[in-house]
Amino acid sequence: MAEAPPVSAAGCPSAAPTSTPAPEWTLSGATGSVAVTGSTDTTAPYIKVDAPFNVTETQVHTLTPGNGPVVAPTATVSVCYMGVNGRDGSVFDSAYERGEPADFPLDGVVKGFQKAIAGQKVGSTVAVAMTSADGYPDGEPRAGIAPGDTLIFAIKILRAS
Repeated sequence: MAEAPPVSAAGCPSAAPTSTPAPEWTLSGATGSVAVTGSTDTTAPYIKVDAPFNVTETQVHTLTPGNGPVVAPTATVSVCYMGVNGRDGSVFDSAYERGEPADFPLDGVVKGFQKAIAGQKVGSTVAVAMTSADGYPDGEPRAGIAPGDTLIFAIKILRAS
């Protein structure tokens, strides 16, 4: 009998937690702080920012380790993720809101996303607080990201190839 995949292939859960969950990771920045709770099978992650939140070094934390293969730095991955701006705590992008995972090659995303995913196991849920240099050093106006903004992501790694 084949082993079940480490995560559901049904998509990304879009429901918000019904109550404020206990954080799985808290981080004080150079300014502000962040508390992150990863997604569950039925709810999206929860990211609370005491803004403005800023880090001087990218920080990665494994919220829940997976049991799949290790993700190579050159892998193409399928992930559910939520991105929050540390400047104001706003969600600027979310596969959870869309209800569908995103697929992309790791060598085609910002450095902070690469640092968060490469070396993790498929099935892991991770959080990253990335410096502007590892995110969008010149900003990304379409997403409301200004130069210098620290970005926080909660990421569930569904597949890698």
